[in-house]
Amino acid sequence: MNGGMPLLRTTDRGFARAFARLREHRAADAERADAVARSIVDAVRRRGDRALLEYTRRFDGVALTPASLQVPADALRAAERALSPSVRAALRLAARRIRAFHARQRQTSWRYRDASGLLLGQQVIPLQRVGVYVPGGHAAYPSSVLMNVIPARVAGVDEVVMVSPAGRDGHAPAVLAAARIAGVSAVYRVGGAQAVAALAYGTRTIPRVDKIVGPGNAFVQAAKRQVYGQVDIDSTAGPSEVLVIADATAKAAWVAADLLAQAEHGSGDECALLLTPSRRLAVAVQAEIARQLPALPRRADIARVLRRRSAVVVVRHLDEAVELAEQVAPEHLELLVRDPARLTARFRNAGAIFQGPYAPAPLGDYVAGPNHVLPTGGSARFFSPLGTYDFVKRTSVVGGSAAALRRLGPTVETLAALEGYQAHAAAIRVRFER
Repeated sequence: MNGGMPLLRTTDRGFARAFARLREHRAADAERADAVARSIVDAVRRRGDRALLEYTRRFDGVALTPASLQVPADALRAAERALSPSVRAALRLAARRIRAFHARQRQTSWRYRDASGLLLGQQVIPLQRVGVYVPGGHAAYPSSVLMNVIPARVAGVDEVVMVSPAGRDGHAPAVLAAARIAGVSAVYRVGGAQAVAALAYGTRTIPRVDKIVGPGNAFVQAAKRQVYGQVDIDSTAGPSEVLVIADATAKAAWVAADLLAQAEHGSGDECALLLTPSRRLAVAVQAEIARQLPALPRRADIARVLRRRSAVVVVRHLDEAVELAEQVAPEHLELLVRDPARLTARFRNAGAIFQGPYAPAPLGDYVAGPNHVLPTGGSARFFSPLGTYDFVKRTSVVGGSAAALRRLGPTVETLAALEGYQAHAAAIRVRFER
């Protein structure tokens, strides 16, 4: 094992079992997270701001009052001004590209009149208020602000409120600046399950929202699951993943760098996989990982991921690589092969597909334009990336006329009687009784 990343072959005895283990997600502390989140959510639901402030003091070490929960608007403006010109330009460029991409996803209302004479259609309506959760603590994620807020604004959401734990030193200026650039309506200095509960049920200070989006730790994810139904949620995101399919044309140094980048996220449960029919490339990538890893600041965290949930897999051919990738349904799928566009058409299960050597996953994380909030844990089989469509709801419209109801009414009466609903049938008949 070179570089801490094991080499597997699909022809090995026991490969299927070993490959399945790489795709398993730890359930450690899941029950505890659910229990803790449940008690916090219930307390905030019952006691509002009082519970919210108590948990913020207990978990974040920050003493707040209802009056100091919200970050002043002038603090957002000051944070943007305080950025270096290069950082400010980078955030604005990313915001423009994200906005341009998501504008293409806008849905519009539609109507038509069918042969019976009924007017039918669908009314597309933006949500009124959305809550965005942004992780805080030791790291700053301005990209998460942009990716979660901008699609909501493009969809036409009236109000986007953001919650993020400030910590003793306050918010990172880049996070506050990103909130202003993305168009956040208000920022609150709270995080954890208590912030999720405040968004779901509302408090005297924090307004109740219609939907909660954004990543967070196990307690945040547990709280989101528990308030679903009271509000909508995007998903309960798991650890990040990348699966690289590479043939003999790929550069080992580039493949290794992409695998290391995904292992850098820091939870310890990230997954990085390489599938290649080239034994020579597989060995070269292992050597490159061993060479590149020592220079990375987060090498200890990365090494843990490489040992636990990563592998270089030698497949018999690209067809087998496609089959395995479809089983994984990865969050990020990189195609470093001779003809990536042709191979792309064969996939139906991936959060995002990155074609060719000059489209690494980090490009999509920050500035390409498509959303970096992607389905994880195999949920790409049925989930889509976060988008403008996630911030609207659809209402059916039916417009009748006497002639249309006279044509269709007898069928309604027949079906209603079949199901034993005589009042349904009567609601049709009464309109034509003399």
